[in-house]
Amino acid sequence: MAGSTIPYDFDAVVVGAGAVGLATGFALAQRGLSVAVLEKGPTIGQGVSSRNSEVIHAGLYYPTGSLKARFCVEGRRRLYTFLDTHGVAHIKCGKLVVATEPDDVAKVEAIGVQAAENGVEGMSELTGAQARALEPELNAVMALESSQSGLFDSHGYMLALEGEIEDDGGAVVIETPFEGAKTLTGGGFRVRAGGAEPTELTCRYLVIAAGLGAQDAAAKIEAYPADRIPKLHYGKGVYFALAGRPPFNRLIYPPPIVGALGVHYRKDLGGQARFGPDLAYVDHEDYSVDPAREAGFASYIRRFWPGLPDGALSPDYAGIRPKLHGPGEPQPDFRLDGADQHGLPGLMALFGIESPGLTSSLAIGEAVADRLVGEGG
Repeated sequence: MAGSTIPYDFDAVVVGAGAVGLATGFALAQRGLSVAVLEKGPTIGQGVSSRNSEVIHAGLYYPTGSLKARFCVEGRRRLYTFLDTHGVAHIKCGKLVVATEPDDVAKVEAIGVQAAENGVEGMSELTGAQARALEPELNAVMALESSQSGLFDSHGYMLALEGEIEDDGGAVVIETPFEGAKTLTGGGFRVRAGGAEPTELTCRYLVIAAGLGAQDAAAKIEAYPADRIPKLHYGKGVYFALAGRPPFNRLIYPPPIVGALGVHYRKDLGGQARFGPDLAYVDHEDYSVDPAREAGFASYIRRFWPGLPDGALSPDYAGIRPKLHGPGEPQPDFRLDGADQHGLPGLMALFGIESPGLTSSLAIGEAVADRLVGEGG
């Protein structure tokens, strides 16, 4: 199978069955390609995609013209349609970005300007009184309301994507780690897959959508230039759950912190109130939640919810984001690295797909498919 005249086992192989990998497989399958999605874990979506807020972001924060801004707005619109069509649970609950003191007002107003430049619809600026009329327990001197923000069942979404890939004749294969790949004479790749039954398969297109494992996967591809693999930083964020009645119906976000959106409030689809994530850089995957963080969380939360009862928070879960920047460094854009970056036609390597990657996933998948197929690889 070394030449382009010999059929490949699959037209495309995608490494990683999280939201972005599955959305990419879906986009490729929709173009009539045979697709195999390889997942090292025992089920789909157990990496970054399973440890997030399940928020549908409207696209308020990201620099105009960036991939994050474009994919978030486009992806959010596509996502609501997909969720409706496939009967996946979701709610367009809306979001308030709140200024809790006068010093926050300029920051929140700037987010409103950014949202307008990004083409985000359904935005309103509210006085403190208007915000409190919507959410009486809220402390705010002013706020932005985003009517297009929401929540959804991310696992239900990924199951629907998996179903679409399989309905189109593709395969999503679990417990099958990516062991490496090399280019074939005439184009394409020979992929080594591990697991209980190691195998090799050939493909015309190869997509690395492995989240925290993207850098490691790229390093396993022969001829991939090492200096084109960005450094991975582990950005850990923890969540705390609230005991008792949820205080708000909408998402509540203070102004972003450096390098992330910061601790926010959500009431999930089951009615449980949660707060998070914060941001701390770690040197390995560690999903423990230190109960001692509760005091800092409580202090931060009381800025926008003064009525938080003492002792109402309990450790919940943690996630780790595949960041491309370290502490104090500016937050970079998503990276969708094609042949212009690494010199290997037919390969797309996705790096730094953190928030708003879940909301953006359908748009990212379309962009990858367009670049590989629509533009000839």
